Amino acid sequence: MNASIRLAEKRDVQGILEIYAPFILETAVTFEETIPEEESFWERIQGIMTELPFLVCEIDGRIAGYAYASGYRSRASYRWTKEVSVYIHPDFHRKKVAQALYSSLNEMVRYQGIADLLAIITMPNEPSVAFHEQFGYRKCAEFSKVGYKMGQWQNVGWFELFLQDETQAPKDRILTLKEIIDLPIFQEAIQNGLEKLEIN
Repeated sequence: MNASIRLAEKRDVQGILEIYAPFILETAVTFEETIPEEESFWERIQGIMTELPFLVCEIDGRIAGYAYASGYRSRASYRWTKEVSVYIHPDFHRKKVAQALYSSLNEMVRYQGIADLLAIITMPNEPSVAFHEQFGYRKCAEFSKVGYKMGQWQNVGWFELFLQDETQAPKDRILTLKEIIDLPIFQEAIQNGLEKLEIN
């Protein structure tokens, strides 16, 4: 199998939405209720990538999964904290695509200066909880009945992973995605992610 991890491009949007749409229509994993139009979704991706990585894993010409970091809250002192999400196509389960994407993503945002990552999981979801805990995330909160979808009120758990030295002040400035894509760390992060894949 031929595999790559890279930044999302406009040509990937259809494959990304192929993964995302069933989660919207058939589950409470996301609280989004309507499948976005391709153009508006590409604008969403571009907005994220003004600062942060939006990564896809492509296997044999298909989008096997994607992961990204995005803004948490707008107050200035929150700027070192970001939310993360990962979605995998069911045809590529058990190939460690999520591990690969998160490995690359974590290294990139750590180098940018991001300190804290938050994964927000609709509960219960034991597979997602186990995956995030395996990655080092720890549950820090659970909010009850904060969304209504699939005919019932939904709870969400908050899981966090601190990436930096918590005894030290954070970087004065978070590097943008554009500032790191030509640095060795960027390709090293991609390579480290690819090494996690099990596709043979």
